[in-house]
Amino acid sequence: MNILHSDSKVVALANKFKAANLYPFFRSISDSEGTRVEVDGKHQIMIGSNNYLGLTHHPHVKESAIKAIEKYGTGCTGSRFLNGNLAIHEELELRLADYVGHDRALCFSTGMQTNLGALSSICGPRDCMLFDAENHASILDASRISLATTLKYKHNDMTSLEEQLESAIRRFKNVVIVTDGVFSMTGEIVNLPEIVVLAKKYGAKIYLDDAHGFGVLGPQGRGTAAHFGLTKDVDYFMGTFSKSFASIGGFASGPDLTMDHVKHTARSFIFSAAMPPSAAATVSACLDVIMNDTSVFDNLWRNVGFMKKGLKDLGFYTYNSQTPIIPIFIGDDMKAMQVTQYLYDNGIFATPVMPPAVPKGETLIRTSYMASHSIDDLTIVLEVLKKAKTLFQIPTGPQ
Repeated sequence: MNILHSDSKVVALANKFKAANLYPFFRSISDSEGTRVEVDGKHQIMIGSNNYLGLTHHPHVKESAIKAIEKYGTGCTGSRFLNGNLAIHEELELRLADYVGHDRALCFSTGMQTNLGALSSICGPRDCMLFDAENHASILDASRISLATTLKYKHNDMTSLEEQLESAIRRFKNVVIVTDGVFSMTGEIVNLPEIVVLAKKYGAKIYLDDAHGFGVLGPQGRGTAAHFGLTKDVDYFMGTFSKSFASIGGFASGPDLTMDHVKHTARSFIFSAAMPPSAAATVSACLDVIMNDTSVFDNLWRNVGFMKKGLKDLGFYTYNSQTPIIPIFIGDDMKAMQVTQYLYDNGIFATPVMPPAVPKGETLIRTSYMASHSIDDLTIVLEVLKKAKTLFQIPTGPQ
């Protein structure tokens, strides 16, 4: 019997790891307190989450979500284009636009849908998008459904970007430079100042996907553009709610007319049900906390500094990350699975990242840290990692 995908290489690799009891994906979390979770009855310190500000369990945030359910119910049961447009959505968009310094913001049901809809609406058949080679998968998928031409430049390489700009600017109506603000696997921050210089030189626009910078970098977490003082130089901004904002969804922001165009043409906006009222209320409540409690940022950067120093002292290669994402270079796929299992067996929840999410030969363990982590827990993490480094002979960097 010929079964579709019976020869899937991905499934075969997954089965290989399962047979070796080293399969680290789809772990079922039965309980969570943010920095600690329970998996298969085992308590784990979580260092694999994007909950950077630790707000998923903040009392004000949880209370706001509950009140939204009591007022609006559990879901919108339709798209915002038709019956799912709530006052709470529009109020949040006004707050977000003011927060990031743009004319207007538009909320989508997920961050993935934000990029799919916004980019395919902003860039048409006579336009060109210039992509950093390590952009997020949602940006790559947006290029596949957009009618615009897509060209890549080498990762964070301004010489490569300028070469593409020189070629593209003469051939297309509009050229949009599309890049992550913080690259999700390595925690590296984009070279935005130089991109702004090149964009002005060649008359290009900038679309900044700041999923991992939004809520973390810049004054009161306003993002990577604010971190560099370049908010007014970024034409289009994208942020997600599934990380620092403890919810689900995303938004795009920019000039009023452009956002109005996206609102009426983005298929992932028009043909998807609106984000639940509890999710919108959660994001708004996170904004309340961020704007009034500086301790979340103080605690976050204290923990990031503690882990960066600790990992460096132990001899790990961490790609010089400047953010709460601190990758640990492993190199070998199987070794990464073995280290991940060892961490799990010793009470640490971490996640490995393999090609194609990272270049071949650069398999890593992506660790990330929260404002709500205690120094005691992070000390335990370092003690376990110290043992793992010796036991598995983890290299000090790419060869």
